Amino acid sequence: MKVTAFHLMPHRELPDDFEKRYPSVWVDPPFHELGTAERTGQYYNWTLDELTFAAEQGFDAVGVNEHHQNAYGYMPSPNLMASALARATNHLDTAILVLGATLPNVNPPLRVAEEYAMLDCISGGRLVAGLPLGTSMDNNQCAGVPPIEQRPRYWEAHDLILKAWKEREPFAWNGRFYQYPKVNLWPRPIQEPHPPVFIPGVGSYSTWEFAARHDHSYSFLSFFGPQLAKAIMDGFWEFSEKAGHPANPFRAGFAQIVAVADTDAEAERLYKRHIEYFYNKCLHVPAQYWNLPGHQDYVSLANGVRSGRSLKMLDALNNYKTYTYKDFLDKRFAICGSPATVRDQLKDLALDLNIGNLMLLVHTGSMEHELCLHNIEMLAKEVLPELQPIFEDEWGQENRWWPQRLLRRPATAGV
Repeated sequence: MKVTAFHLMPHRELPDDFEKRYPSVWVDPPFHELGTAERTGQYYNWTLDELTFAAEQGFDAVGVNEHHQNAYGYMPSPNLMASALARATNHLDTAILVLGATLPNVNPPLRVAEEYAMLDCISGGRLVAGLPLGTSMDNNQCAGVPPIEQRPRYWEAHDLILKAWKEREPFAWNGRFYQYPKVNLWPRPIQEPHPPVFIPGVGSYSTWEFAARHDHSYSFLSFFGPQLAKAIMDGFWEFSEKAGHPANPFRAGFAQIVAVADTDAEAERLYKRHIEYFYNKCLHVPAQYWNLPGHQDYVSLANGVRSGRSLKMLDALNNYKTYTYKDFLDKRFAICGSPATVRDQLKDLALDLNIGNLMLLVHTGSMEHELCLHNIEMLAKEVLPELQPIFEDEWGQENRWWPQRLLRRPATAGV
């Protein structure tokens, strides 16, 4: 199994009454009432230090992603963060996972191809390239992309980027949304024909189909626990089987909030308020923001209704604000406890969902810098050694979704 130290870079100090005073953490929170640029700079540097430490401790990858106009995770340019991480970890066998650069709101999209190629060169061929469709908040409200155009823009940008990476001769591109008289990419990625591609999603049928058709790895991101994920991933694997793909676990990934302490009681004392902060404040988003009409295509809407998955997601969105710390743990929204508790639950999750790529949120909500470092160290020493061998004997030789120079070699730790 490949285990990534994943980081949203949230606002760590939102006021206690934030969710009562403000309608949303996304799209329209007033920056000048809630933060300062100087303090934000401290957050960014803490984040870089935390992820660099995770790489040194032996995580298989460090991961960042992109969001806009929000305090949930404010890395509007994940490639800037990834560039610093790539340079800082060049002495380590740690992948750089950008999960990822949202395509529909980048114009021209060749900028993503260029910047990812730069990252692959800087890192020595360690990039994992996330190409997400993106949220309705980021694309439709923050970037002004019409919802009905989001998917076709995404499909065209994806095809253009992959062709730009693979073609050896300049070519013209005359698409519906993007036109280039000459595409001649400089630089090119080290990895041939291109870096491995991860497609993040939240359960849309058309995203499964897209990932399978292009032989990319599909990553389910929801933070609403393995019960919801089980319904989604069972559908994904059923679809993959019908498409003729073997159930290679490295074809799929999952993001999970996780925190470790010496005992379950100590974990509650250390992490309870940070878990509750994340769900009460960082996910404080009006239901109508999540899915503007047209954001989800008809095929995915129909499949979600027929399968019952849409109702499960709606139930999670409607009810999680009433949950306590115990509820979050019982429903596995967060896996938090002693090393044995966390190991057992993560192993069960990976095997039940058939997940070969696990993105662990090593930082959650309001977690202080020193506590985050403690969590990373505990995970690296007490949990990773039992997770990383999972699936390796059966499927490790067939992992096409990871930088090939890093396969069959453990991440270098303790430098």
